[in-house]
Amino acid sequence: MRLSRFFLPVLKQTPSEAQITSHRLMLRAGMIRQEAAGIYAWLPLGHRVLRKIEQIVREEMDRAGAVELLMPTLQLADLWRESGRYDAYGAEMLRITDRHEREMLYGPTNEEMITEIFRASVKSYKQLPLNLYHIQWKFRDEQRPRFGVMRGREFLMKDAYSFDLDEAAGRASYDRMFVAYLRLFARMGLKAVPMKAETGPIGGELSHEFIVLAQTGESAVFLDKRILDLPIPADDVDYRGDLTPVIDAWTHLYAATEDVHDATRYERDTAEVDRMTARGIEVGQVFFFGDKYSTPMKATVSGPDGAERPAQMGSYGVGVSRLVGAIIEASHDDAGIIWPDTVAPYGVGIINLRAGDATCDAACESAYAALTTVGKEPLLDDTDERPGGKFAAMDLIGLPWQLIIGPRGLAEGMVELKRRATGDRQTLSLDAALQVICG
Repeated sequence: MRLSRFFLPVLKQTPSEAQITSHRLMLRAGMIRQEAAGIYAWLPLGHRVLRKIEQIVREEMDRAGAVELLMPTLQLADLWRESGRYDAYGAEMLRITDRHEREMLYGPTNEEMITEIFRASVKSYKQLPLNLYHIQWKFRDEQRPRFGVMRGREFLMKDAYSFDLDEAAGRASYDRMFVAYLRLFARMGLKAVPMKAETGPIGGELSHEFIVLAQTGESAVFLDKRILDLPIPADDVDYRGDLTPVIDAWTHLYAATEDVHDATRYERDTAEVDRMTARGIEVGQVFFFGDKYSTPMKATVSGPDGAERPAQMGSYGVGVSRLVGAIIEASHDDAGIIWPDTVAPYGVGIINLRAGDATCDAACESAYAALTTVGKEPLLDDTDERPGGKFAAMDLIGLPWQLIIGPRGLAEGMVELKRRATGDRQTLSLDAALQVICG
C-alpha cells in the first residue's frame, strides 16, 4: 500500500478523552474513531490489525477441531426466556421491539441461539463431540464505557460452544479450548495466564480467565510467578490425545482473579518468594456449565443405551477487538505502538526521504515490489511530508521494520534499516536489507 493512497488520519495531539495508553495511541495512529460512547468505527489501519488477530483465532480454533458458522447479531427474546436469562441478565442487555411487536435483543452472547441450533439437528451421541464457533459483533450496554476498545459497548468476539454426551467428555472439550487459548495468545506475542475466575451470568462452576498482566488492567490478580515461565504447547500438540499433563502444569500453580482469590490457600500453597500481585487485562474466558442451558431448552441426545440425556456444554470467548488494545498495552514505548510481527497491519514501512527524486523513487519502488512479492506487506510513505514527520508517524503506527531510503545513502549504495521493537539500526545495501527483512 502507498501512503499517498491510504487513509491514515494521524493525530499529533492526544485527545483529552483518552485515559489509557492503548486508547491514546489507537486514536493518534488513526486506527479508530469514536461514533458514540463505547462505539467505534475501525479505520483502515485498525481494521487490518483486527483481521490479523481474527485470523490467528480462526486458525487455532480450526486446529483444535472447532467448526465455524455465523449467527446473527439480533436474537429472539423467547429463546432467552426458555433458558431463564432474559429477565436475569440485567440492564447491559439491549432489548428491542420490531415493527411487529416481537421482542428481540442485540446479542451479548450466544448460548441460547447455539443451543437452539444444536437441538434442531443433533439427536445422537454418534454426532458428538461437537464444537461450533463464530466471530461476530456483540453489544453490552455498559453504564460507563471507557478505555477505548478495552471496555466498549460494541465489540468483536469469538465465541465457541462445545456439546458432549457426559461430563468427562465435556471436560475434555474444555481442555482442548484451554490449550488452544494458550497457543493463540502466544502467537500474538502475549503471555496470557489462565486464572480461576467467577462464571458470572454465563453460569457453571468451572471457569478460567486468560489474563495479560498490565498496569492498566481493570482488576487485581494473584499468582505464583513461576507460571510465567511455563512453555506454550507446541504446534504438534495432539488435540485428540490426553491433554491432562498440559492442563495440570498450568493449573497446579496458584493463579486467581480477585473475585475468587483465596488468601489462605495462596499463602499455604505458594512460597513467599514466588508470590506476585499485579493487575491484569482479561482477553478470553472459558466455561464448563454442563446442562445449564440444555436442560431448560430440551437439547437432548440419545446415548448408546438409547436413553435421552441433556448435552453437556461449555462456552469459550475471546475478545478479538479488546485484544488490539491489550497488545498495545503490553507492547509500546514513548514514541508509539510496537506491533508483534504476527498482528502488525503492515510488515515494513518504506520511508522515501525525498519523494520525487528519481533515484529515491526507483529504489523505493524496487523495494516495494520485492517485499510485496514475498508477502511482507509493505507500506510505502511516498508523500512529500518532511523526514521528521515521516519518522514520527512510522514510530507511532509501530510497524516491525522501517526501511529508510534517501539520496545521501543511495549515493554510497546504502540504505538504513530499523527494527522497531529494539530500535537497532543498520546501514547496508538495499539487497542486504531486504534479505534481513525476509529472514
